[in-house]
Amino acid sequence: MSFFIFLTVVQAIVASLLVITILMQKSEGGGLGVGGSPAGFMSARGAADFMTRATTVLATLFVVLSIALAALAVGATSSRTIDTSLERAAPVNPPAVDPLAPAQGAPAAPAAAPAAQPAPANDPLGGSTGQ
Repeated sequence: MSFFIFLTVVQAIVASLLVITILMQKSEGGGLGVGGSPAGFMSARGAADFMTRATTVLATLFVVLSIALAALAVGATSSRTIDTSLERAAPVNPPAVDPLAPAQGAPAAPAAAPAAQPAPANDPLGGSTGQ
């Protein structure tokens, strides 16, 4: 377990250095190769830049550490069993209840309210005209 914690700390340091390295680089307009001059994209001078190399090394190290930590996490948890000490036994045959049936001893549903009187045809608002 201490090796897992050690690798987690190393990965946090690598991630911090990667963020700092990326933020220190000069912006050449647009991300993912959009914009900028095509001559400087893959030239010997562009590939030899220290910041580019540092970013590549740190990104590769971050991915390798992530895969190693995932493999260690799977190996550490695969030997464990599920704790069933709090498991409750469910009833085998629950009683069948009709949710639409009225409860025993409950009064019948009240009768529907009488329909409203239609408004007179000459009143546009539907109220009484006071006559």
